[in-house]
Amino acid sequence: MNKGLRIPLIAGNWKMNKTPSDAVTLVEELKGAIGRQTQVGVVLCPPFTAIDRLGRVLEGCTIQLGAQNMHHEASGAFTGEISAAMLRDIFVRYVILGHSERRTLFGETDEFINKKVLAALKLLIKPIMCVGETLTEREASLTLKVVGRQLLGGLKSVPAEEAESIVIAYEPVWAIGTGRNATAAQAQEVHAFIRTELEQLFGKAIAQKIRILYGGSMKPANAAELLAQVDIDGGLIGGASLEAASFIALIEAARKG
Repeated sequence: MNKGLRIPLIAGNWKMNKTPSDAVTLVEELKGAIGRQTQVGVVLCPPFTAIDRLGRVLEGCTIQLGAQNMHHEASGAFTGEISAAMLRDIFVRYVILGHSERRTLFGETDEFINKKVLAALKLLIKPIMCVGETLTEREASLTLKVVGRQLLGGLKSVPAEEAESIVIAYEPVWAIGTGRNATAAQAQEVHAFIRTELEQLFGKAIAQKIRILYGGSMKPANAAELLAQVDIDGGLIGGASLEAASFIALIEAARKG
């Protein structure tokens, strides 16, 4: 199977930005520009406070909703947390899990992330599972070891028949919000490694269907070169997703690439 049979995906991670009113303003602009195209999958992951409102705004268009996190338990005494069932009820179709900020700022482990992956799949929410190394780990030539560990830990016990629903996002931690980014060759090397690991886990046919996104400061200036790589199937976009023109430019780059 070649890359052309994997529909590219551009996912916007808004992090802790945009009030519900700000979110609607941005989404109305995006909806008008790219709300009907089907060549590129588009997912928006706003703060929890905006999801329900955006779900109504996006009704009838091709842009899908994602969340930035969730808890693995269905309900209970978990103050401040959101369950997969709650997300599913407000039409969330994707959820970012294991983002480096969750790992570093909130101490999330591969085991904990794995529980979330399994819980999301159970309710037919597609995980965007993040993996990536720090600058110290890259300089110590530990990139593939770290990414492999995170990948195997996060995907433990995932049935092969459900694996196709998973999206992997490679995010070199040293390139997030720093203005730095991996070269296209560096990114492709890790993406190819991830694809090989997925083949070992689920078989070649399924691994070729799983989309692997680049999540390290992709922006219009570098998107074309990154998206031209054979194993880079789109982007998990931070800052460039907060402004309509730059996000639309990335979707156009993915359509061409």
